[in-house]
Amino acid sequence: MSSIPAELRYTQSHEYLKSTADATVVVVGITDFAQGELGDVVYLDLPKAGAKYGAHDSFGTIEAVKAVSDLYSPVAGEVLEVNPRLEGEPSLVNSDPYGDGWMLKMKVNAADVASLMDAKAYEAHCAAGGGH
Repeated sequence: MSSIPAELRYTQSHEYLKSTADATVVVVGITDFAQGELGDVVYLDLPKAGAKYGAHDSFGTIEAVKAVSDLYSPVAGEVLEVNPRLEGEPSLVNSDPYGDGWMLKMKVNAADVASLMDAKAYEAHCAAGGGH
């Protein structure tokens, strides 16, 4: 079974959201389950700081050896920072999806975070087939 950290929130499309010390700033990436399904990540098309997205809007794409997939914003918000290491090291998404492989830092409404699945619900979603 893939790693599902208890402190994160999750989407049905396999993005995670990690809270920071500032309740309105979160870190976004894809889950261990998602990177395992995709295989070796070779390229990411991510937005620039300042981009704004609604919940479930596509914010970019992830290209793996097997497929290209859209990436979706877990909640509405504004991109504050994009992980600069991913441009030269997209494989960080595979090796450390919850650490060095993070994708975005976003400013969000803290109340929206609670609407996402907790680890237990996400684990059940993955066990049930985990489709979008």
